[in-house]
Amino acid sequence: MKCLMKSWIKAVLAGMALLELLWARSAWARSLVLRIPFQTLGMVTATLPDGGGVVELGRVRALPVNTNWPAYTASKWGKPQTVCAVAVNAIHILVGVEEGKGRIFSLVPTVTVAPAASPGAFFSIDAPAGTGIFGGFAPLTGSRVFIEGSDGIQRSLVPLSGDALPIGKGEALRIESDLPARPEVWMVEFENRPGGRVVAWTGNGLATVARVVRPVKGVGRFCGTKFQDAGRIRASHSGVIDVATAPRGQVGGIQIIPLGHALTSPEMENAWRLTQWMIVAPLPGQGPLEGTPPLFAGTLLPGTQGDKLPDLWSTYGRKPLVLGRFDGGPWRTLPKVSGRVDDAFRSLTHLRVYYPFWDEPR
Repeated sequence: MKCLMKSWIKAVLAGMALLELLWARSAWARSLVLRIPFQTLGMVTATLPDGGGVVELGRVRALPVNTNWPAYTASKWGKPQTVCAVAVNAIHILVGVEEGKGRIFSLVPTVTVAPAASPGAFFSIDAPAGTGIFGGFAPLTGSRVFIEGSDGIQRSLVPLSGDALPIGKGEALRIESDLPARPEVWMVEFENRPGGRVVAWTGNGLATVARVVRPVKGVGRFCGTKFQDAGRIRASHSGVIDVATAPRGQVGGIQIIPLGHALTSPEMENAWRLTQWMIVAPLPGQGPLEGTPPLFAGTLLPGTQGDKLPDLWSTYGRKPLVLGRFDGGPWRTLPKVSGRVDDAFRSLTHLRVYYPFWDEPR
């Protein structure tokens, strides 16, 4: 009898362990799969999870002939063979890091301004900037990138010597972007003052994840903001959160950057002199913020601008918004400011970034 009881208890415990494993996997098992054929006029597609079908996102108009090295500085903090940056006007893929500098190639809309995408090192896709693969169907940073052969067999995206492409004729890029059923972070709030807390609202409660070193006070001319609306995410990568403050068609925005990037990257010298940047630092005992969640990896994307996703929740959930408090007042939409206005946000006391999700909140 005791043996039977022990066997029954073991079976129950094993069953519970299996259910726990399945539950954990269910939170991350689904992916949005993007396919970009290495073929002029080939159709870029998104395969939706849960049998949601295939969506056409535009045709390839030009193919890369090489890779870009050295790429923009923050690319080195990405993970090789993944998406290292996503924006309304470009997606960058990190092939590898050589001599401390990233090697990338890119996807860009046919009509765009994308300084980080060097000539000959990008796919040109005839989708409007800020929509489709550059909008609601954009992959998160850190999304895995594979090469899919003409036979359908996948292989890893591996670094090659020199500027050779890791992809050839008859092949395609396959990007798999995880869609968590339960986002780990719902929003992040920044106290816009020296020493201010950066607080993440998570499924487990509130968590301070960084501190503000230098608050943002003004708006600057960040060129890609032309393709995004005010109070929305223009770009996200391992060294920046770029927020548009001007209406689509006009240029204006602010940037949030980690301390290491601000200290070591030559192009960020102005962040200490001008007012358009917020600089945030890790907590005591915490490692560098560059390339880590919840601020600088795997969390933010441009979101929808007219894209119709599978249902109401995915359509509106994939539309991250940014609100502010001025002089400690109530939360409100950001004022629409374009161009360079050094004191436009002088009274901003708090900034809140809502994070994207796919499913109905549970």
